[in-house]
Amino acid sequence: MADIWLRGSQLAHSFIPYSFWLSRIEDMKTVYLPNSETYVSVSESDVRGFVSLVDEHLAALFVHPSAQGQGYGKQLLVFAQSKRQVLSLCVYTQNRRAVGFYKKSGFRVLEERQEYHTGHPELLMEWSAADT
Repeated sequence: MADIWLRGSQLAHSFIPYSFWLSRIEDMKTVYLPNSETYVSVSESDVRGFVSLVDEHLAALFVHPSAQGQGYGKQLLVFAQSKRQVLSLCVYTQNRRAVGFYKKSGFRVLEERQEYHTGHPELLMEWSAADT
């Protein structure tokens, strides 16, 4: 999963130096993934993607680059939404593909702010089952 996170982060966030993602991979392996509720999408015994939840926060949703555009991300998101009545997430504003994906999936923007680690602008978004 850490490899999928690293590849996905590099692909979706080309505006952030790759060295930043490399410097965070140990935290992903030893802190973030172990402390989240994580679900994996598998096809033909290969991990295609994963979604991680921390309480009502969608902390991560990543699909292996070779499997993107095949519906795995949508399946993972719908599954996460079935587990909660409300979900929040943060997404970089420059990651237009993800912003559009979340808006299409019923998330609304609550605020724009600066992400602590990179200084890049991000959106805080929220989805509620009551709104669907």
